[in-house]
Amino acid sequence: MKNIPIGLQLYTLRDECHEDFVGTLEKVAKIGYDGVEFAGYGGLNAVELRKLLEDLGLKAASSHVSLSSLELKLDVEIEYQHILGNNHIVCPYLPLEWRTQEAYYKLISILNEAGKRCYEAGITLCYHNHDFELIPLEDGKKPLELLLKETNPEWVQTEFDVYWLTKAGEDPIEWIKRYHNRTPLIHLKDMTTDEERFFAELGTGGVNIDGVIKQASNSNVEWLIVEQDQCRRSPLESIELSLNYLK
Repeated sequence: MKNIPIGLQLYTLRDECHEDFVGTLEKVAKIGYDGVEFAGYGGLNAVELRKLLEDLGLKAASSHVSLSSLELKLDVEIEYQHILGNNHIVCPYLPLEWRTQEAYYKLISILNEAGKRCYEAGITLCYHNHDFELIPLEDGKKPLELLLKETNPEWVQTEFDVYWLTKAGEDPIEWIKRYHNRTPLIHLKDMTTDEERFFAELGTGGVNIDGVIKQASNSNVEWLIVEQDQCRRSPLESIELSLNYLK
């Protein structure tokens, strides 16, 4: 099976990063992750952050960039990623007001435009899903399917989140198969098997993590990225448990 590098979405350690960004990256490297996915840069410029990653032996897997920044500050973001040595930008979340049929069609145009500019700059733009993109619109279409159908597959790719797909009643393996070669990034998350369906360390819940990894190897996934939105133990302990499971 293809050996895919494992990254950590730093949102998992948002409190730790707020307290000590550099020290938190040092701990992530010590635990054994190959790279990180950014949700903010700790106040560092791109040159400083690249040197820090190199010193720690970490790679930049990708960066989550808000929709407003994709619209208004894309050139700045592209320049930052070039200096950082990162090839992936991700649209991570849609505000509530964007979750209407009219807004989704507007989003298609924004993603196509931003995706084309990223593509021309040698960067891949990906869209990260939650569960609300699987709730059918007035015309019966699922927003995630609509977005991926109407955007150019060279310009807009995916970062499937297997927790949210599973919570929405979908099979993440089938989504990865369906969008073969359009899924460079995958968010690995597990889910408790009780009624709460809370976030869980990998291998302790009901998401078919092993099946996802096997399919990822067949679908040219470039990074498997661990994220746990909320933890019931120390987040540092949680990310170590998840990495130990993967290894």
